[in-house]
Amino acid sequence: MPWLPKKFVVVPVDFSDDSIAALDTALQLVAGPADVHVLHVLPTIEPADPEYLWTTADSPARQAHTEQALHERLADARYSGVQLHVAFGEAGHEIADFAKDHHADLIVLPSHGRTGISRLLIGSTAERVVRLAHCPVLVLRK
Repeated sequence: MPWLPKKFVVVPVDFSDDSIAALDTALQLVAGPADVHVLHVLPTIEPADPEYLWTTADSPARQAHTEQALHERLADARYSGVQLHVAFGEAGHEIADFAKDHHADLIVLPSHGRTGISRLLIGSTAERVVRLAHCPVLVLRK
């Protein structure tokens, strides 16, 4: 299988500058923007969460709001044609599952570079994706 160009590249985006830089990198690895699939993963709201108790934030409303925010963040012409997706759950698992379900060729994501205690307490989404992914994962360092 040739390295370039890829036909289906997944780029998890958390709205950070690092994730947008990963998107820019992914666009260099494909024939066209339509081959890039941007994925944002929203955490599932549990019934015990205050947000669940005090708001009417249902999944369709959260998804619509997130899609609108993605369109606004990616309004630049160079992102025209990228595919936008929203999932719910734990980010590492959802990214790996999305890539597997869609037979992705590559996942491109940034590493926020947490080390030591913060990595132990927070965990690393990039590390989890690398462990779970069925396809190659390109992890970009800051």
